[in-house]
Amino acid sequence: MRPILLLTLALAASLIALPQTSFAEAQHAISMHGDPQLKPGFTNFPYVNPDAPKAGRINYGLQGTFNSLNPFIVQGDAASGLFDSTYGYNVFESLMARSRDEAFTLYPLIAEKVETDTERTFVEFTLDPRARFSDGEPITPEDVIFSMELLRDKARPLYRRWIGLVDRIEKVGERGVRFTFGSEADRELPLLLALLPILPKHAIDADAFDKSSLEPMTASGPYRIDRVEPGELVVLKRNPDYWARDIPSKRGFDNYDEIRITYFRDENTMFEAFKKGLVDIYLENDPGRWSNGYDFPAVSDGKIIKGDFTTGLPSGMYGFVFNSRRAVFQDRAVREALSKLFDFEWANKNLFFDVYTRTRSFFDGSELAASSNPADELEKKLLADYPDSVTPDVLTGEYAPPVSDGSGRDRKFLKEGFNALRKAGFNLKDRRLTGPDGKQLSFELLLRGKSGQQLAVAWQRTLGKIGIEMSIRSVDSAQYLQRQQTYDYDMILMRYFSSLSPGAEQIGRWGSNSRDADGTYNFAGVADPAVDAMIAHLMNARDRREFVSAVRAYDRVLLSGAWVVPLYHRNEKWVARRKFIEHPENTPLYGPQFQTWWSTAE
Repeated sequence: MRPILLLTLALAASLIALPQTSFAEAQHAISMHGDPQLKPGFTNFPYVNPDAPKAGRINYGLQGTFNSLNPFIVQGDAASGLFDSTYGYNVFESLMARSRDEAFTLYPLIAEKVETDTERTFVEFTLDPRARFSDGEPITPEDVIFSMELLRDKARPLYRRWIGLVDRIEKVGERGVRFTFGSEADRELPLLLALLPILPKHAIDADAFDKSSLEPMTASGPYRIDRVEPGELVVLKRNPDYWARDIPSKRGFDNYDEIRITYFRDENTMFEAFKKGLVDIYLENDPGRWSNGYDFPAVSDGKIIKGDFTTGLPSGMYGFVFNSRRAVFQDRAVREALSKLFDFEWANKNLFFDVYTRTRSFFDGSELAASSNPADELEKKLLADYPDSVTPDVLTGEYAPPVSDGSGRDRKFLKEGFNALRKAGFNLKDRRLTGPDGKQLSFELLLRGKSGQQLAVAWQRTLGKIGIEMSIRSVDSAQYLQRQQTYDYDMILMRYFSSLSPGAEQIGRWGSNSRDADGTYNFAGVADPAVDAMIAHLMNARDRREFVSAVRAYDRVLLSGAWVVPLYHRNEKWVARRKFIEHPENTPLYGPQFQTWWSTAE
């Protein structure tokens, strides 16, 4: 009996010692930190009208043009509104749907269940047996595997990087797909994979996938592409057989029979189209126009309604971005000195009706911001290996851009920036600020059309007062995008949006691995070990406290690097709409969601 008893005890001990990965259970949702707010059996997201009427048409207007219907590849300028967070995931869908009322939580869509372990070494999705592509074919595990391999091999660097962290993809049973991760994967990867588009293996030419095309692709979304006028118009029609129209994560969404997306060469033309009734919703960014430009009859007659929507999001960063690939901006001291010379007070008063707040953090207005918060002990521990990566004022939370008297002639303000440039080796000679090589400090700002011109001219005037030559070049959308994708500029004006759950997207914006590949969002050309380390820390944080400290440490490193001239932000979104376009009563954390709005026009 003794040998049998010993064997029994050994088996019991081995079961107890098994890692938790063996006991994972499939769930209805997955969250980056903490538990999902909505429990199994929820009927709809809290920010929708589940009974919104399904009828009518919406006319969107966008500035720019397009020459492709594939939003997943580098080549070409893809049409918007097919797979994007602003105008909707109308044509293409992902395994799970994101709730815009939570920091980062996903709920069922193509996948009805998700399973992972405590360490998140794998994720397994169980597909909804009802899921169909628009041609009626079922969505299978083979389609999921095909999509991931296609995006890994042919799509944008962002997709390639995410899927490249997967060691193995396997079909499990009839409806399951399991992803096993490599050692470099992080805790966010299961959620990122769940948000990738699923494409039909039977209807996609894999060899030609990375070539821009105006040929509509088969997908599983609520709309199909009905008509295309290259560069000018995309018309989407509701799929009457859309498979997911009644599932909880889609109730209250996709309420129009038809979506028309018209492209305009410049913003003023688009606004005139809105005034004439050719566009139904206008997302306003011009404070002058918001204050004084809505005095036309349709507004006074109540046919157009203006609305302010307060969001719970961090500010993000809007600013002039230094391309550190260029010699003129490789010295951090030069970038920092130039950042001190933007006269926000004058611009806010004279150009923007004093509606903006100066931005002091990539996450201003949230608990993630380093500004006004001294580094805590965990942050200091994270930063310990990079002692020169954070400036003293940023470490103590005392960093703030210089403040002028708003007159445009503040000599003290100019002197602070000038003195910083002198410390960097520059001197004024014959009214030209020259460096150690005897050449004038000069660079070119590249703009997309007329957007940002007033702002650029104001900064140009300030810099000119101390002998800096900044030229301004405005190009059309196609040329701008081409130069942006190949980093062919000294400086651009860029808006970086922030969420309450920053993660892997930060690699594409600021990570070393994204610096040299065309088509990334690393516009500043950053390749800094401290930045890479802080991104890794925030992506692998286990709880909210650890996550907040990691993001603040990351914020401090970015601010200290002076990669951007911080400009300004506001906490509201301004949206004007035609009266027959209605929206839900509740505004979610991420602001208004146009996919949940509807038409009451007869």
